[in-house]
Amino acid sequence: MNFTLSLYVMGLSLRDWQEALYPLLGSVLSVSAINRITIAAQTHMDSDRRAKLVETPPILIVDGVWVDIQDPSEATKVDRAGHLRPLRQAQERVLLTALAVWPEGHHEVLHDEIAAQEETQSWETFFAHLRERGLDPAAVKLVVSDGTLGLPAAMAQYLPQAQQPRCITHKVRRLQEYLSYAQLPTEDEQGQALKPAQAKKQRRYQIQSEAYDIDKAEDEAEARRRLAAFVETWQSMEPKAVRTFERDIDLTLNFYQFERHLHPHIRTSNRLERLFEEFRRKSDEIGAFPNERSCLTLFFLVVQRDQAKHDRSSMAKN
Repeated sequence: MNFTLSLYVMGLSLRDWQEALYPLLGSVLSVSAINRITIAAQTHMDSDRRAKLVETPPILIVDGVWVDIQDPSEATKVDRAGHLRPLRQAQERVLLTALAVWPEGHHEVLHDEIAAQEETQSWETFFAHLRERGLDPAAVKLVVSDGTLGLPAAMAQYLPQAQQPRCITHKVRRLQEYLSYAQLPTEDEQGQALKPAQAKKQRRYQIQSEAYDIDKAEDEAEARRRLAAFVETWQSMEPKAVRTFERDIDLTLNFYQFERHLHPHIRTSNRLERLFEEFRRKSDEIGAFPNERSCLTLFFLVVQRDQAKHDRSSMAKN
């Protein structure tokens, strides 16, 4: 069954499944058999999502990924066989997810659920469900995110002790939107002429690199020295971009309050974003999910596969 589920998460079609398993089984796997395997995966997922939390992690990384899920409507259509069937329309939904980070650096997906919007009420419901499962609000010290709307208000109510750092990656992306490209150089360091497009590319690279270097400092004091140098360098040429970058900059640096070995895990939400990227690749092959449960099942299997890869890498190092 584990092998078959791995084929599922790799995004194989029904025909691909049947062809891949034929040499092992000596016969074509029936649709009903594949459905039973899928149901087994869903049962495992349901058990995992309902399980009580024995311990609360001090750090959560939270974010959402948008998906298309078919919803039945009141409209109907006649299929090729002449049967009247409900017309299903794809609706955008967001899969909210919390990734736990433990003091030794271990991480795991703690909870996920589908919401209509990524807003305060959705996050409040999300955190309420986590608390119902046993999450201790006082034990959560940090909630890393990309600055999603609605999250701060939900945290104030359900995780009042937690700070919310901002992801440097998303902050730098935001900075790019405000570049004015004033005072662009006309020559490179070797004295060769620079075309405007080349000069703009060079400006983006330079300001991005220096912005990213701020969070790579070993301690907060050095990070703030780099920030001051960054502002001094770019203030006159890119005032709007610098103002945008400086806004709430303290929220980008408060991960320094935690142990240094945790910094690579919590300075950005990239660890969760990587899971979402893998999930998007699989979901794009599917298109619109037939229902919410099928969407949650695919994400669950993507997470399981990622954990297996992580465990295999850990064993190889040992």
